[in-house]
Amino acid sequence: MTNHIKPAILMLLFFTVLTGVVYPLAVTLCAQIVFPNQANGSLLGSNEQPLGSELIGQAFNRPEYFWGRPSATSPVPYNGGASGGSNQGPTNPALIDAVQARIKALRDADPSHSEAVPVDLVTASASGLDPHISPAAASYQIGRVAKARHMSPDSVDELVERYTEPRQWGVLGEPRVNVLKLNLALDQRYE
Repeated sequence: MTNHIKPAILMLLFFTVLTGVVYPLAVTLCAQIVFPNQANGSLLGSNEQPLGSELIGQAFNRPEYFWGRPSATSPVPYNGGASGGSNQGPTNPALIDAVQARIKALRDADPSHSEAVPVDLVTASASGLDPHISPAAASYQIGRVAKARHMSPDSVDELVERYTEPRQWGVLGEPRVNVLKLNLALDQRYE
């Protein structure tokens, strides 16, 4: 019996060290060398004070900032530990009420705006963490942001254009604007 137990225990220890220590260290080392920004969370801001990740949305609700997609995570918005959509269908009264409340908040923030509200400003993404909005959603907010920052709409539009990312490799996805990057650029320009 010990002829079978001893090799089994040795194999267990060997593979525990290999897959639990050696492999994770090797992958971490390779990631730090090849993709250091991504391996460390794609953080934005200064080294002393990271302000967020370019991969996870943040809640902005002051008028001088662009607002991102609503988050469906709970108990707090943009909770990376609770990624997921609301699972509410298009006829669900709770979803309809939430969308109408978001439209009202956008209209209240800029009463002079009469255009249709872009859908990505009132509905959450499947992950609930989306850091991007469409160029149309960014354009919708230019007037409010420009007024709150005492800037010309043209200069805010120029920043939106500069921070609009094209389709990946020219074919995947849609053009998009990273809300955190855009808001950080506004803060740098405004200071």
